[in-house]
Amino acid sequence: MSNEIEIGRGKRGRRAYSFDDIAVVPSRRTRDPEEVSVGWQIDAYHFEVPVMAAPMDSVMSPATAIALGRAGGVGVLDLEGLWTRYEAPEPLLAEIAELDIDAATARMQEIYAAPINPELITLRLREIRAAGVTVAGALSPQRTQDLSQVVVDAGVDLFVIRGTTVSAEHVSGRAEPLNLKRFIYELDVPVVVGGASTYTAALHLMRTGAAGVLVGFGGGAAHTTRTSLGIHAPMATAVADVAAARRDYLDESGGRYVHVIADGGVGRSGDLVRAIACGADAVMLGAALARATEAPGRGWHWGPEAHHPKLPRGERVRVGTAGTLSEILFGPGRTADGTLNLIGALRRAMATTGYSDLKEFQRVEVVVSPYQPLNRPV
Repeated sequence: MSNEIEIGRGKRGRRAYSFDDIAVVPSRRTRDPEEVSVGWQIDAYHFEVPVMAAPMDSVMSPATAIALGRAGGVGVLDLEGLWTRYEAPEPLLAEIAELDIDAATARMQEIYAAPINPELITLRLREIRAAGVTVAGALSPQRTQDLSQVVVDAGVDLFVIRGTTVSAEHVSGRAEPLNLKRFIYELDVPVVVGGASTYTAALHLMRTGAAGVLVGFGGGAAHTTRTSLGIHAPMATAVADVAAARRDYLDESGGRYVHVIADGGVGRSGDLVRAIACGADAVMLGAALARATEAPGRGWHWGPEAHHPKLPRGERVRVGTAGTLSEILFGPGRTADGTLNLIGALRRAMATTGYSDLKEFQRVEVVVSPYQPLNRPV
């Protein structure tokens, strides 16, 4: 049965689903939540929880990256953010949190116009390494060629190349684009790259040698990409499509497994459950962790799109404070809105549907929900 809908006589579109559109279905077996494994491994690095923190200044500082690492996840520091532009960014983070809504974008553009200091990249990454946790840093594709050696020399364990969208075939008449396949081949550390939101784009990224692919395009709480560019990828369909690319690449490559990481639209515990159910190995959390009392954004959340110098495609949004980082990940929960005890909710969902680990849970039955939540907060 075709999943295409006629938009008009000259255009058809494929129906796609967000996480809100689907639900997982219990099976004939249940388990004890404490006997469920939620650990995962990428390359040589094992993590107790399937959580990467989004490289956003409102989410990650060196201190919160260390805290998340000690909690069993991996914090990814934005190596083009305030922590690598200013020796003491805390006053600027406080200022951003206090900005009037009408002045926020323009003032953030001014703040982020300061140049990136390679010495600060080294300093921040070495601070994380000294704490004994996995070191991960992110650059945009535009900055990767210029700053990658600094990042590697500083001792990064996982190198993340993250953009609104990243392709293996960027075409430019102005400058030589990043040759992703050659770059990854020459690098000594595993690379996670994205975003990608289609089967074909993800398959090409996998063929570059990437260890993981970030799935998402404009689906995060702080994005306005759908409004400003008219581009959007509903996350349930995007994750399932990229998981299919992983399956086919596994056969094509003779057994090389590339991890799928849902990056966007995972604001609450139910979204985390459905992301794994659609085929993700882990999730990259932004707004969910920006609600932590330790988060640098002080209850506000924004990404690099929000301060783009020419075409902002994001905004500073108020997400509030839900609890400590530990409470957000492990509880206890005090509300029923999915903001606290994300890992506990994942364990219970897996146990209720009878699955013992994440790879098994990727095979869980899902249905298209017969209802749409109204006025769902981020």
